Amino acid sequence: MSTLLLGKLGPEAIPHDPIVLVTAAIMFLGAFALLGAITYFKLWGYLWKEWFTTVDHKKIGIMYFLLAGIMLVRGFADAIMMRLQLFLAGPGGEGYLHPEHYDQIFTAHGVIMIFFVAMGLVVGMFNITVPLQIGARDVAFPLLNSLSFWLFAGAVGLMMASLVIGEFAATGWMAYPPLSNIEYSPGVGVDYYIWALQLSGLGSLLSGVNFFVTIIKMRAPGMKLMDMPVSTWTTLCTSALIIATFPVLTATLAMLTLDRYFGFHFFTNELGGSPMLYVNLIWTWGHPEVYILVLPAFGLYSEIVATFSRKTIFGYKSMVYATIAITILSLIVWLHHFFTMGAGANVNAFFGIMTMIIAIPTGVKMFSWLFTMYRGKITFASPMYWTLGFLVTFGIGGLTGVLMAIPPADFLVHNSLFLIAHFHNVIIGGVVFGMFAGITFYWPKMFGWKMNEFWGKAAFWFWFFGFYFAFMPLYILGFMGMTRRLNTYDNPEWTPYLNVAMVGAILVAIGIGCLLLSVFVGFLKRKETIDYTGDAWNGAGRTYEWSTSSPAPFYNFATDLDGAGIDRFWSDKENGIAYQRPAKYEDIHMPTNRAAGFVIAIVLTVMGFALIWHIWWLALVTFVIAIISFIRSSFTKEVDYYVPAAEVERIENERYALLDKHLKKD
Repeated sequence: MSTLLLGKLGPEAIPHDPIVLVTAAIMFLGAFALLGAITYFKLWGYLWKEWFTTVDHKKIGIMYFLLAGIMLVRGFADAIMMRLQLFLAGPGGEGYLHPEHYDQIFTAHGVIMIFFVAMGLVVGMFNITVPLQIGARDVAFPLLNSLSFWLFAGAVGLMMASLVIGEFAATGWMAYPPLSNIEYSPGVGVDYYIWALQLSGLGSLLSGVNFFVTIIKMRAPGMKLMDMPVSTWTTLCTSALIIATFPVLTATLAMLTLDRYFGFHFFTNELGGSPMLYVNLIWTWGHPEVYILVLPAFGLYSEIVATFSRKTIFGYKSMVYATIAITILSLIVWLHHFFTMGAGANVNAFFGIMTMIIAIPTGVKMFSWLFTMYRGKITFASPMYWTLGFLVTFGIGGLTGVLMAIPPADFLVHNSLFLIAHFHNVIIGGVVFGMFAGITFYWPKMFGWKMNEFWGKAAFWFWFFGFYFAFMPLYILGFMGMTRRLNTYDNPEWTPYLNVAMVGAILVAIGIGCLLLSVFVGFLKRKETIDYTGDAWNGAGRTYEWSTSSPAPFYNFATDLDGAGIDRFWSDKENGIAYQRPAKYEDIHMPTNRAAGFVIAIVLTVMGFALIWHIWWLALVTFVIAIISFIRSSFTKEVDYYVPAAEVERIENERYALLDKHLKKD
């Protein structure tokens, strides 16, 4: 009876590792304290009305950042544990982690950092910036945007649940068969992996569709594609990549599920299956995923360099075409991830050449940013620090990537720590630095005050030097023959380099602390502010600055546009005309909050948990509820909501007062 009701879920599902038990106790105490505080201060109604059911893209973006920040701490804790394991083990020692636990940690670290930190920050940035940049009231499908976020949150919940109920996969973050097949991973770890990624992947796919349609169909009157900011272009291309590749991830994980649950043989060596089919499919998604992460960062760097150099971006059209070229080429380089798998010299040569060619449009972007800064009036604010750090760090990562694009060289360093160093070089130096730069840059648009500059710059320096201390030694260790995924080692020559890497991890931990202090001190010192983008320069050389106040108003952008779709305040300024405010303001229609996205995502998360533990009745019930909820939400008429004209006038007066103050200051 218990098996029928609870499937594989039983007392043995509770881990007995002391480290896990202590972590679980801290998590439960923290959750209990948080829920108690919300209840004590009677915040449940506010949270439900303003956040859980919101369809406002700006609030959804903030929630993405919050969850991604929490997962950054969790993922970095895993990284520290891995560094500490090798530091304490020393040559010939055992360390403090059981090998099985260590394998789960490095798998969780990769999954968390890619799916729940980098993707969370990227989609959060889409939400904050895109509607504001193109002059849209919101995204094309606000309810779908809410569902996307809560699916992401549900996947985070499954990921965190694996820490205290059951186990996580011990397969590596790409979960290659046969290790991920039921014969070699009979527990629930791989099932947690599958369903967390399915939920997260579905949310990402819906976001890709949403932002692609938003950019194509909802630009302000007069804004052509070649008038868009560079970061909007990178979002458009990223959305196209998401639409093209995330269904491949979904199908691949579905086939792995059929192999595990029902004995299919897609990825086995018998009955016509092939593990190499999985490897091809997962990297067909996996390499474009790298560009799904880094292209939005490239867009942010373009906005930041132009703003803090007080110039339009150099070679705007070249930047756009380079972005499109990277998007296309990213789809035909996946095989360089397994040059050593025996595809043959001709195949390896083709993918090696394609990989080297993709460095050309990336180089175009690097030179464009450098030429934009040339003879510019550069302001060295913290977003610019992150950008300059990116130019140096990503340049090194790109060069090592070109090295590994040469198949014979790849044969030497494949599966070594050289590869790990390269991957972190481009992801930290490119994506993480870019997201931190963008968050700092657009923080006033979210909250109305700046993050503290001193602690923001301190965070950069700790991250910058921490990265070099943590990963440059890994390049050397890779050349010395140290393979990845080792939890112990026996070569004393490796010890000094591993110890330096441990120091680097500690420096990065301090950098994370400085980022938190930057937010905290900025909040304490908050005051009326015009943000970094108050006098931004558009990439096309034409001003599409909606002059939004900080934080941006609920309805997003100026209510007074000229015939070309430009905010009349800026249009009159450019023409030397004294701006006259509209005589009358109108009510503005906005999408209303809906609970459907939250409810559907919670139901699908419970369904995922039921499938992990083989609680079939619960999986069936939640599946039916999810379908009914989808249908019901589709036919539920939205209640009209209008921002009153008086409120619009108040916000507009506030906005113009701030702009006048800013112009006089300049």
